[in-house]
Amino acid sequence: QARLVESGGGLVQPGGSLRLSCAVSASIFTFSALGWYRQAPGAQRELVVLATRGGITTYADSVKGRFTISKDNAKNTLYLQMDSLKPEDTAVYYCKATFSAQDYWGQGTQVTVSS
Repeated sequence: QARLVESGGGLVQPGGSLRLSCAVSASIFTFSALGWYRQAPGAQRELVVLATRGGITTYADSVKGRFTISKDNAKNTLYLQMDSLKPEDTAVYYCKATFSAQDYWGQGTQVTVSS
């Protein structure tokens, strides 16, 4: 079983940047997929970006060219660099790790984009 803890959320002005972190309690090499999702008020949780161990990375159209997923294997940490933020990016952001068809989620971190 894995534990995921997100951090790095906050309030940022439109056009600004934030980097989210997701600390994983197990070696991230063991997971078949790692990703970020978000959920805005009154909306369903949606995919932001998903990266498979096989090397396939899929971004939501709404964040392509602005958000970048990366990881530090030594620190077992997943990152989401978010640039050119827009008010519509406001949401709770969750990281997810998949191992043997089991999904593990973090508790989420709030990102608010507002002037």
